[in-house]
Amino acid sequence: MPARHAVRPLGHLRLAAVNIDGVLLNDTFSPVIHQFITSRGGTYDADVERSVFSQTRTVAARALGAAAGVDWSPEKVLEVYFEERAAHLARHPLAVLPGAEQLLHRLRALGLRTVCYGGLDKDHFDTYLGRYAHLFDEPGYVCTNDFRPGIHEIAVDTFGFDYDQVVFIDDVARVSEAARELRVPFIGHPSPFKYGFQAGLMREAGVRHLVGSLEEIDEELLRTLDHEAAADRAWAA
Repeated sequence: MPARHAVRPLGHLRLAAVNIDGVLLNDTFSPVIHQFITSRGGTYDADVERSVFSQTRTVAARALGAAAGVDWSPEKVLEVYFEERAAHLARHPLAVLPGAEQLLHRLRALGLRTVCYGGLDKDHFDTYLGRYAHLFDEPGYVCTNDFRPGIHEIAVDTFGFDYDQVVFIDDVARVSEAARELRVPFIGHPSPFKYGFQAGLMREAGVRHLVGSLEEIDEELLRTLDHEAAADRAWAA
């Protein structure tokens, strides 16, 4: 059997920052937020997703309470929300999405450093992705709750790279909008939640690379993005 040829590293990109919930793990936030609002007579729409998704917990809680029509403190909203999320998870457990491990291997084989990020504390990462910790570079996971959406903090403050050297893979349009402002390469993986608006909002934001599965983030797509980033065309029309 002939020896396998080594994969040629990417020429420009240096880091892949991969969101945890909705990209590496299934989306367990949208259904609970939708139920929290609609069960109390509120309207769930694109504006709600804009005001809640990828915000700090306090900001998201205020927006969530307002959308649901409850006059609660942010602390109370979060308490009830996480109770309802726990009940949802008992029926629909968190799971690593198909192709997640293969994606991480693919990114690293192309010479990229990798890091995971999200709004929950690191124990969330340790619990559900701890067995893949060896596929991430230090610090492994970055909690972005205090500095949403966290693009500058991850790319520059944590790793010391230029914006165009980092590709973000996320399921939330607000992150894509921040990436566009900074001209950071971006791959959108919007949730398949049937009442969600993220795919449409990403298209409105001008996201060029939208995928419906992690398998679609293949070597060809990553090399295309690498060439675009090198030519400052990651967000070209």
